[in-house]
Amino acid sequence: MNFENTLFFAQELDKNDSLQKFIERFHIPQHKGKNAVYLCGNSLGLLPKTARNFVEQEFLDWENFGVEGHFNAKNPWFPYHHFGRKMLAEIVGAKEEEVVAMNSLTTNLHMLMVSFYQPKGVRKKIMMEANAFPSDQYAIETQVKFHGGNPETDIIEISPRAGEYILRTDDIIAQIEKNKNELALILFGGVNYLSGQYFDLKKITEAGQSFGVTVGFDLAHAAGNVDLQLHDWNVDFACWCSYKYLNSGAGGVGGIFVHEKHSANNDLPRFAGWWGNDEQTRFQMKKGFFPQTGAGAWQLSNAPIFAMAIHRASLEIFAEAGIKNLSAKSKKLTAYLEFILNEFNQKNPEHELKIITPKNISERGCQLSLIAKKDGKNIFEQLALNGVIADWREPNVIRLSPVPLYNSFEDMFIVGEVLKKIF
Repeated sequence: MNFENTLFFAQELDKNDSLQKFIERFHIPQHKGKNAVYLCGNSLGLLPKTARNFVEQEFLDWENFGVEGHFNAKNPWFPYHHFGRKMLAEIVGAKEEEVVAMNSLTTNLHMLMVSFYQPKGVRKKIMMEANAFPSDQYAIETQVKFHGGNPETDIIEISPRAGEYILRTDDIIAQIEKNKNELALILFGGVNYLSGQYFDLKKITEAGQSFGVTVGFDLAHAAGNVDLQLHDWNVDFACWCSYKYLNSGAGGVGGIFVHEKHSANNDLPRFAGWWGNDEQTRFQMKKGFFPQTGAGAWQLSNAPIFAMAIHRASLEIFAEAGIKNLSAKSKKLTAYLEFILNEFNQKNPEHELKIITPKNISERGCQLSLIAKKDGKNIFEQLALNGVIADWREPNVIRLSPVPLYNSFEDMFIVGEVLKKIF
């Protein structure tokens, strides 16, 4: 499509957008009496308007039933984690039994590494991308130490080539082959939080597993953002949070994927809790852990009902919109923002905002990361003062996240107008 940097063109795109109606389903932060341009969904998604009703229902059932709400509530709490599984499975490309909403992201990352990071002999190294989110770095470093290893030698970080900002898939594959005899685990972010690069999860999985290496992903910036097919790609495991693109509230409940090929392996080491036990015998209170089938076996405690209720509110919106439809709009929306920024850069070379996110739309989701030629932090602050809510990441990156559920093409046009005003 040939884009135009005009308000009329942007509004025409919105008129022809079948997902435009979903903007009204969210509370948009206000700026001087109008909707702000909220481009921070890669940090915290917005509040679905239905969330209050979902949570209020659980308050009412708690009020009316007390402990009996586990079985007598409108949405009984005992099987509550089942209610959103089909919707969650569709978002990440999995079978229902391969996913479950539980715990928080880094807790889940640790719990899965207990099962899937098993260093033995020379096979003890973990491969990850450089500049991974700090929580991933901390989790991997401490897991290596827990197993008696040395993070300096047992963690392989893959960096972009000199002068580049993104990783080439061929370089990742080459490093996997180079270290094939020493790798115990490959653990990448699905989308790098800083650059916005969407890694080729299928190729990474195939390369690692061809040498007998377990492959997992942290999908914090990928779930609800990009089209995923975890089951078909044969990914061993994955985890994610729900408070970014999945719009389930600050610190919202996380989720995991465990491929069905592992579900029958009861010999996998794991840190068990009673909610992961076979549901049919859970309340017999007997010694001995008998894991239920699928990802649910990794649950520890009963579901955090109020957080799960918010999560359900968001998942129902995703189910109605369709992840493939959202992905298609995301590509178009991000491309339009890219067009606006490129035009700004051409006309204002002295104030260039260099885009470091991949230009190839198959290698990114709804995020563009920018490095300002100068005064980056000031530009970020000026954007906020003019109603464009972005995200700053040290040392010099401005992240813009055009989310298809609640951002419009007119929002992207406004970004360009605000940049003109700032300079």
